[in-house]
Amino acid sequence: MSEEVAPHTHFQYADARHQAETALSGMWLFLASEVLFFGGLIVAWTFCRHWQPAGFDAGSRETVLWIGTVNLFLLISSSFVYSSGLAFMEAGNAKRLIQCCVATMAIGSLFLLLKFYEWHIDISEHLFPAGPFKINGADAGGARMFWSFYFVATALHAAHMIVGVGLVGWIALQARRGAFADGWLTPVEVIGLYWSFVDIVWIVLYPIIYLVGRE
Repeated sequence: MSEEVAPHTHFQYADARHQAETALSGMWLFLASEVLFFGGLIVAWTFCRHWQPAGFDAGSRETVLWIGTVNLFLLISSSFVYSSGLAFMEAGNAKRLIQCCVATMAIGSLFLLLKFYEWHIDISEHLFPAGPFKINGADAGGARMFWSFYFVATALHAAHMIVGVGLVGWIALQARRGAFADGWLTPVEVIGLYWSFVDIVWIVLYPIIYLVGRE
């Protein structure tokens, strides 16, 4: 954990360490609530798939596997890049932190562009669950349910990604202003926890969207 100095300690905290521990604990509490949120969605997904396995398999086979896979590697890489930036800042190299933040934002933006392109493909192929639907027959109901979960889960994840890109940009801006030059790294650590969580969510979503049921 990074040591903070007095100028960054607000009046409600006993000292800099207390403030840093509170900030990190607050982020962990927020992420715990996010786990419950996404966890409930995944549990509902699993329950519905149990009752409509053929339909879910039919829906999964229509997903764009290469985009999901590329995005998986992009997010894993982004976490490594951001973590490297934190390590550089711990060594007192703000320039490298800024560079890592810019690279992380670029990777995150590429992820979003690919996801928007994938949605375009999905909708153009009539895979949106409302209206005319590509999959017919006995599996149509389960497939529509799969794609309903798909759009909800990926849209929520994309919203978290957009927030994450903005937060990483804020870290880069603060680093450029010299905010972390004196060893006050708690914001960098807190945003790093959030970014890693968003990556982990995609690691969980990837197999249940793109792999389970695909032949």
